[in-house]
Amino acid sequence: MSKGRVCLAYSGGLDTSTILKWLILEGYTVVCFLANVGQEENWAEVEKKALALGAERMVIEDLQREFVEEIVFRAIQCNAIYEDRYLLGTSLARPIIARAQVRVAEQYNCDILSHGCTGKGNDQVRFELAFKACNPKMKVIAPWRMPEFIEKFQGRADLLKFAAENNIPVSSSPKAPWSMDDNLVHCSYEAGVLEDPDHSPPKELWTRTVDPTDAPDVPYNFTIHFEKGIPTKVVTPEGEVTDSVALFKLLNKIGHDNGVGRIDIVENRFIGLKSRGCYDTPGLTIARLAHLDLEGLVMDAKVRKLRDQFVTIEWSHCLYNGMYFSPEREFLENSLVYSQENVTGEVRMSVYKGAAYVLGRKSDASNLYSQEDASMDSLEGFSPMDTSGFIAIQAIRLEKYGLQKIKDGKPLTK
Repeated sequence: MSKGRVCLAYSGGLDTSTILKWLILEGYTVVCFLANVGQEENWAEVEKKALALGAERMVIEDLQREFVEEIVFRAIQCNAIYEDRYLLGTSLARPIIARAQVRVAEQYNCDILSHGCTGKGNDQVRFELAFKACNPKMKVIAPWRMPEFIEKFQGRADLLKFAAENNIPVSSSPKAPWSMDDNLVHCSYEAGVLEDPDHSPPKELWTRTVDPTDAPDVPYNFTIHFEKGIPTKVVTPEGEVTDSVALFKLLNKIGHDNGVGRIDIVENRFIGLKSRGCYDTPGLTIARLAHLDLEGLVMDAKVRKLRDQFVTIEWSHCLYNGMYFSPEREFLENSLVYSQENVTGEVRMSVYKGAAYVLGRKSDASNLYSQEDASMDSLEGFSPMDTSGFIAIQAIRLEKYGLQKIKDGKPLTK
């Protein structure tokens, strides 16, 4: 008799194949689930392997459109960023994957969810918080936090030994000395040789961008159109693209071919550990820069200040910390969408050997910029004398501060 029905997030790699077989040997019935969020994968081989190892079925869902339209475009509207460097590539995909896994579990009458996340990472938190929000009644099996599992599998050698004993196929190609997570937004590289923060990432590590030194010797120019902060069209010398997924993939290709979007950072994980990661994020790097630039033309200064100081930071932390399915994220997102009402226009871009540049921007719908008001050659509608009063009012507080310093014997000139 089965101990229960488990829906396992299954990639086909050594770890999740071991977990699949272990769950079956422990007496569970397992439905495997794999989300297509834009990663490179041999889908047929993954399904064949899961069924051969004893899974009841293998469910593969294409979630690329959900991913782009519900999360990636919101990240662009938000200018989302974590610790001023990381564009959240892995974090952005997790809510879409977790929600779909719960759907599949419900469809096939599973009462337990399982994953192969390690006990030191952020992903275990992201998945399990999403599971709890999407279906609080579901139980969770997290093997890499179970004493009986981690005592049996203390390293790769134990996994390989178990694989040999249980006829689990193992890739004959040598394992890269780092771990990778790939999706439509980015590829991340962590662990292994990268755990030394002073070890330079080797040239062959990067998969989503060419080395900037090998990129073309001429700039590549194109234009991104936005409506309410969302990219709606990309125009290149070869033509134009408007479909959401195709548009984002085109930005990825432009970034890839020109070496745009690489970062190498040490970040603070939600669970408290510091982690070194290398991230390849071509398309989102380009789209975020273009969006930021357009906002300068069309967005009210005070609204932008509030969005930058609060919404951008907190929305980014919600995604990084696994709080996507939370009331605070919904609150933030309503503010975010409102802030983007007038962010419509187009931005001309150029990419060249690892860098992206803005060449120009315009908006016919919501332009707050006045060339006449800004011109040094015109005083139309502006009286320089008014500035004297403005400066005098602003100086009242500072005059008092300076006088107090002098009274205390601490003049600001020293």
